[in-house]
Amino acid sequence: MSNLTRAYSADEPIPDQEQKKAALGYVHEAWAEARLDGIDGDCMAQACLFAALIEFVSTYGEDAAATFAEGLPARIRNGEFSTDLSRQ
Repeated sequence: MSNLTRAYSADEPIPDQEQKKAALGYVHEAWAEARLDGIDGDCMAQACLFAALIEFVSTYGEDAAATFAEGLPARIRNGEFSTDLSRQ
């Protein structure tokens, strides 16, 4: 049982923001483990994007996933995925 599920009762839904934070933690752990096994960061990035897009398509359908992906260039250019927050 994870710390997240211990913080909420069985009949209480876990807030979406908490689930996203926990999910990102799991991805970071898997990423670190893969790097220790010698997997290149670029390979991990491509595999994660591929897996994420498969999940989007299976959950929301191809059109909705494509619409989501169409918005990514602007979000990337706006720095939404940048870790360097001190950009000028």
